[in-house]
Amino acid sequence: MGKVARQVVEQAGVNVDVLLDKLVRAAGAEFTTFYYYTILRVNAIGFDGEGLKEIIEDARIEDRNHFEALTPRIYELGGALPRDIRAFADVAGCPDAYLPSNPRDMNAMLKVLVEAERCAVRTYTEICNMTFGKDHRTYDLALAILHEEVEHEAWFSEYLAEGPSGHFRRGTPGTSPYVRRFMSADIG
Repeated sequence: MGKVARQVVEQAGVNVDVLLDKLVRAAGAEFTTFYYYTILRVNAIGFDGEGLKEIIEDARIEDRNHFEALTPRIYELGGALPRDIRAFADVAGCPDAYLPSNPRDMNAMLKVLVEAERCAVRTYTEICNMTFGKDHRTYDLALAILHEEVEHEAWFSEYLAEGPSGHFRRGTPGTSPYVRRFMSADIG
């Protein structure tokens, strides 16, 4: 842990214990969403499902990247991930993105996907609001993740015919254009 990292954030007026709780819950949501999106992607079959598969894959890999980028900041601030994966899943800040009871119902699958992204948008907006002007590193990281989560939501909401988003395909799935600078490993 970097003592100064936590100290300057506390001196700026952020309750670091509350922030760490939010970051761990966000990391838990990213980790479990990666898992559930794997199941959703595998079940995106048939004419309608094949069109979703690449977008689900993009969001899935980027959620893994979000988890990877959040983890160092949690430890820098003196926090830690739960030692038990079951406990980690239990504190995830967003509901589980379960496969719908009818896995062939792409509309139901899209609703699961878009709601997961909307929860993530709310989560990172809250972290940004908490850290703006006070914890520059966490704010910058949360804002980068927020950019990607907004795009994920836009992609899935377009499939639900909620209107055009103005977002376009970015290229290779999982490139994390906003978060990649926080990654310690090369992601593509």
